[in-house]
Amino acid sequence: MNLPLAHGRFQRLTHFLMAACLGVMAVAVFVNVVLRYGFGSGIAASEELSRLLFVWMVFLGATAAYPAGEHMAFTSLVGMLRNRPHAMAAMTALIRLLVILGCVLVAWGAWQQVIVGMDSKSVVLGYPASLLPLPALLCAVAIAVMALVELVRRDPLDLGHAAEVE
Repeated sequence: MNLPLAHGRFQRLTHFLMAACLGVMAVAVFVNVVLRYGFGSGIAASEELSRLLFVWMVFLGATAAYPAGEHMAFTSLVGMLRNRPHAMAAMTALIRLLVILGCVLVAWGAWQQVIVGMDSKSVVLGYPASLLPLPALLCAVAIAVMALVELVRRDPLDLGHAAEVE
């Protein structure tokens, strides 16, 4: 499969899912506010649903931001190595390994929370409590796989922040 084509489809899918989460959250909160202030009643499930969708939206966004190079990057030190290709290659590999290590730690913690939440249900909607940490696990796995692919392919770091000092 063509990598830029797959990247474009991945971006469109994640943006669609984030927009759907945001749309449902906005409608649920709006209806709840109107009912509370206009009629003195509300929908208890609105807060729980909004919290769940917000967590999923954040981790979908984090996953989509990685291949787009939109995560925070401290490129000023690495940028000084541009004229030293061997040092730059070593630093790139180290950075990718550290990203993978961070993802493994996040995934391990999220997996433990998923296991704990399998026996619990949310109070109002009754969905499995494991749905709250699940997006962290999926995000960490996805970013680790992307970083591993970049490491194996020896992709150069995207230092697209050349005009900025970070």
